[in-house]
Amino acid sequence: MSKKISLYNRCLNGIEQVGNSLPHPTVLFALFTLAVIGLSALCAALGVSATGSLVSGGELKQTTVAAVSLLTKEGLRYLFTGAVGNFTGYAPLGMVLVAMLGVGVAEQSGLIDTLLKALVKAAPARLLTPMTVFLGVMSNIASDAGYVILIPLGAMMFRACGRHPIAGLAAAFAGVSGGFSANLLIGTLDPMLAGITQAAVSLLDPGYTVQVMGNYLFLVASTFLITAVGTLITDRVVEPRLEAFDTIEDEGHADLAAVTPLQKRGLRNAGLAAACFAALVAAACLPADSFFRSDTGALLGRTPFLDSLIVLIALLFFLPGAAYGLTVGTYRGSRDVAEAMSRSMASMGSFLALAFVSAQFISCFGYTNLGTILALKGAAFFRSANVGLIPLMVIFVLFSAFMNLFMGSASAKWNILAPVFVPMFMLLGYSPELCQLAYRLGDSCTNIITPMMAYYAVILVYAQRYDKTAGIGTLTATMLPYSIAFLVCWTVMLIAWLSLGLPIGVGTPLFYPA
Repeated sequence: MSKKISLYNRCLNGIEQVGNSLPHPTVLFALFTLAVIGLSALCAALGVSATGSLVSGGELKQTTVAAVSLLTKEGLRYLFTGAVGNFTGYAPLGMVLVAMLGVGVAEQSGLIDTLLKALVKAAPARLLTPMTVFLGVMSNIASDAGYVILIPLGAMMFRACGRHPIAGLAAAFAGVSGGFSANLLIGTLDPMLAGITQAAVSLLDPGYTVQVMGNYLFLVASTFLITAVGTLITDRVVEPRLEAFDTIEDEGHADLAAVTPLQKRGLRNAGLAAACFAALVAAACLPADSFFRSDTGALLGRTPFLDSLIVLIALLFFLPGAAYGLTVGTYRGSRDVAEAMSRSMASMGSFLALAFVSAQFISCFGYTNLGTILALKGAAFFRSANVGLIPLMVIFVLFSAFMNLFMGSASAKWNILAPVFVPMFMLLGYSPELCQLAYRLGDSCTNIITPMMAYYAVILVYAQRYDKTAGIGTLTATMLPYSIAFLVCWTVMLIAWLSLGLPIGVGTPLFYPA
């Protein structure tokens, strides 16, 4: 007797089938770009526009934004002259390729497989899922490095444990992207959003100072919420509906046989190489005038250290990988190491093709101003709506989540929404930091299901490594349960937090004026 499929899984299967019946992702993004071109011309001809206060140069300015056609002389010029720049400026491109130079050496040497085998045998299997989600959340301190490093490693770890690798990919993706606003530490996004909020606050109260750690306490608690919810969804919803493990098409990974004495020696030498490199980096960071520090002496935040993180991570894989390969005989000299780097680049062909059209789509959509117009019109609606505070808070979270489907940049959306919503919340008696927090919750939850997210194409390529039939439908159906669960649980947590009157940050009032 065949097992009865639940209505929920039938819905997800339907989403997957519809999504995967669409053209190849590369073709699909090209069609999206053509659709944006046509829509921009139509909206421009109809005179579609929106007016609102936008943050520019640290000041609030009343601005009218009109739809810009890509079928004008200037628009066509942008399409052709900007194509190369759009591609080379595509945020994930350089990060992925640089990281792969190091990761490829480590992977082809056998280091990652051996290390995973050792970790799997040493660590309790029940901790694999929460560890993967938690590390994903914490990786946000390193900005976007988690997308490049942790998500493929999550798939590898699950596969090494005999579990579905796409479930590991999904768990890591949920932590890295769905939990982007949660963390135990202050990341690069906190000061960026706080600066935009400060500019919006000046409209009503120039003397009010927005705290960089204004959301810190709530986001610390959110780290454990996202870890728990992400673990539950992975183990109870996502992995059970994936295909049987023996259908996975991935090749080239070692099985769970015991680590040999030679491999143990290789691991020891790789560990020494990693330790020496980490010690050198730490020593370079210690001086007050270190080249890794900002002009103010800060090491974290928007500093040279975090800007160098991808290169440092690549070296952290490259050096131990080379040490391991030379020890166990995978590499016999520098020529073999160089060839491993070349092979890792050769494997990125499908990513490069998808990255090119994805970059054009995102850039063209931004050029047309369609996302900005949609945000301004939505904000105007909320300003005129007469609803209670808690309903307004919930609707604002949902609105932020919806807007994230069309505009991938958290800072760009906040530049548009903050001048409207921050003063509105202040007039209702709630602090600017609370408005910022509600925005961050909604913005994070739909990161994992929107093609507008810059790394969406990267994650799709990772998934296709294990399932060559995987498409947008596969990724959307896999990540949708996380998105819904995060949105519901995070919103409920916010309502409960407000009801209890708990502080949301360090030195941050919940109410305005304090």
